[in-house]
Amino acid sequence: MTSNQTYKLLALNKPKGYVVTRSDEKGRKTVYDLLPDWAHGEGWMPVGRLDLDSKGLLLFTQDSKLADRLTRPGSCHKVYEVWVRGVVKNEHIVEMLKGVKVEKETLKALRIEVRGGAGPKTRLEVELDEGKNRHIRRMFGALKDAKFGTPLKVLELKRVQIGGLKLDVESGKWRFLTTAEESALG
Repeated sequence: MTSNQTYKLLALNKPKGYVVTRSDEKGRKTVYDLLPDWAHGEGWMPVGRLDLDSKGLLLFTQDSKLADRLTRPGSCHKVYEVWVRGVVKNEHIVEMLKGVKVEKETLKALRIEVRGGAGPKTRLEVELDEGKNRHIRRMFGALKDAKFGTPLKVLELKRVQIGGLKLDVESGKWRFLTTAEESALG
């Protein structure tokens, strides 16, 4: 990192199998294993989370106020590419847009579009304006496949966009955001 340039955010394309933490008591790989050594000591923190089985765009910053602003519900929409085992029907989509009761909370999506499928699998684009713990996985899991009556199961989940910033780095790689890209986050 050059000393004459100040960066506020960096983007990482998180692969599956990495936990979003500095160190893991179970000895699993962490997202910090993918970042340069200086990111460990200079206070770079993740903006939000992606679970162990999820991949895609993850932001880091040194500014806790900026991190809080970007993770506040309604502040910054996030778009995901999702593969689900089961056929997702229009009725499922309507229910998820209204809100699905899971345990003691209601999980909902802002927008859902079917993008295709293969056999008993459906590919969708899901947009959220907040991100609760395992939000998409739990929301789909609360619904039943119309044909088999089994819970819909998320097979693959990839965050492809945060605000106006689209994922554009290879898996496991990172880069700094430009000032214009920071502004596009909202």
